[in-house]
Formats: sequence, structure tokens, C-alpha cells
Amino acid sequence: MLISSARVDPDPSQTEGLTTTSPGKGDVVRDRLFRGATLCSSAAVFTLVLAIIVSLAVGASLALQKFGLGFVGSTQWNPVTETFGAAAPIYGTLVTALIAMLLGIPLSFGVALFITEVAPVWLKRPIGTAVELLAAVPSIIYGMWGLFVFAPWFADHLQPWMQAYLGPLPYVGALFQGPPMGIGMLSAGLILAVMVIPFITAVMRDVFATVPTELRESAYGLGATTWEVVRHVIVPYTRVGALGGIMLGLGRALGETMAVTFVIGNAQRISTSLFMPGNTISSALANEFNEAVGDTYTSSLLALGLILFTITFIVLAGARLLLGRIGGRV
Repeated sequence: MLISSARVDPDPSQTEGLTTTSPGKGDVVRDRLFRGATLCSSAAVFTLVLAIIVSLAVGASLALQKFGLGFVGSTQWNPVTETFGAAAPIYGTLVTALIAMLLGIPLSFGVALFITEVAPVWLKRPIGTAVELLAAVPSIIYGMWGLFVFAPWFADHLQPWMQAYLGPLPYVGALFQGPPMGIGMLSAGLILAVMVIPFITAVMRDVFATVPTELRESAYGLGATTWEVVRHVIVPYTRVGALGGIMLGLGRALGETMAVTFVIGNAQRISTSLFMPGNTISSALANEFNEAVGDTYTSSLLALGLILFTITFIVLAGARLLLGRIGGRV
């Protein structure tokens, strides 16, 4: 096959508006200033994160030297004898976040799918606005509502039913035994679920909306049902973005403070029953930091903050690795 060596002149319409002159001195200076500004911004973020890690590590060094790795596994928290352990707050943080995600993920998924796939046009905007309003509610309002409205109703109606019908079940029955007090780890997990739903829903809704219309219409044209379109088209196309929204909600659940402080009961203990009071790292810091007397007490609280930072970092790093693997298979 012969390849012509004749030069092809570009179409004048495609090169209209383009300049062929080399950049001037002023353009070079502005480009360097722009590069320097972006570099400084990135360096400022990295420096801030590094400063937080260093300050937490320095503040927690006294407690970590005194208690060692036993600080993570000990349930003791006695300011009088200056004996501290982080097991109870860590347990409460993980349990409440797990409850929130178990309830929040399917509900958020359903709401996002209803807005993008099922709801009529006139109903999409009101529901979307309601979701955004839920995200804008301050956490202390959720805490007050949980303490004064949800907890009494939960203790009078739902907890007795769960105790009667779920308590006798094997394996999981121990989770639903105990006095129906209204406050406890289950209540805190339910409040957290309400708080993370708008964040996960908003991300999933925007991600689902990015699916090309041609893919949807092609699937419907082949006779697929709505569920089949969701399962075989929308979910595979948007799984990376949806998982990112889930990780955003998990980060909110791990670090939430005020709402959890109101309804978890703030007890330094580990209990099998979800009805019993507990504690989280954030609520322990909020309740006890102002009352911390002595270097060991303050250092122990800073050690809790360092542990929470580490947990969050591990979760986010794992999410990034998972997103990278999923994205490579798309």
C-alpha cells in the first residue's frame, strides 16, 4: 500500500482564533505564578495534615509510654487512679458506625434510585430538596431530637418488641437484651444512620444521573425491566462513584460527636447488648477534655484522638485501594 507524502493543509475553520506567536515574557511570568500558587496550596494542605499528626503524636506520647499497647486493649478508665484504656471508646465507635452503615446504605441506595429512575418529574425536585435539607441540619439538632423525641419513643415501643421477639433468637439474641432505656449504642447508631443518609444519597443521586441516556434507553428497548436496568446498567457503570459516597458517609459516622454524645449514654464499658450505654472516641473527647486534670489524663485523651485519626486514615486508604481496583476493572 502506497502512502502519499503530499502535505495536507489544515482547514482554516479549525485554526481560526489560534495564535502562532510564542508566549511573551508576561505570559511566562503568569504561568510560573500560577504553578507556584497551586504548589503552595498543595503544600499547605500536606503541611496541615502533617502538623495534626505530629501534634497528636507528641501529646499522646506520655500515655503511650506509660500504658504501651495495653492502652488499646484495656477497658479501664479511671481518672482517680490515672488508669486509662481505649478499648471501650474504640468498640463504641466501630459498633455505632457499623449500625449506621448497615441501615444507611440500603436506604440511601433506594432513595437515590427512586429520584433518578422511578419518581415522576414533578416529585424529583421536592425529594432532592428534602435530602439536601437533612444534610444541612446541625448535628446538635439531631442529638436533641434523638434525646427528647426518639429515645422515649424507642424505649416505649420498639425496644420492648425487639427484646420480646429478637432477644430469644440464638447467636443474635444477646444484642437485643437488657432494659429498654432508650439511650444506648443502638440509638446512637440509628441517629447516625439518619445523619449519613443525605450525604450518601446526594452522591449516589448525582452519580446515577451521569449514566448516559443511550444506555438506559437501549436496555429498555430490549425489554429490560427497571430492576434489570438498575442491576445490569446503572450499578456496574457507577459502582466507583457510589462506593465513594459510601466512604464519605462512613467518615461522617466515625467522626460524629454531638449527636452521639446526646444519646449513647457515655459509659466507659463494653457490653454485648446494643441497648446498653456505651461511648465513642468523639463523645469521650467532648465530655472529658474540659475536665482533664493532669498530664496523664490529657495525654490519654490525645491518644484517643490519635487512634481516631488512625482509624479514619486506614478506612480512607482502604477505600482508595478498593476504588483503584474496581476502577481498573471497569
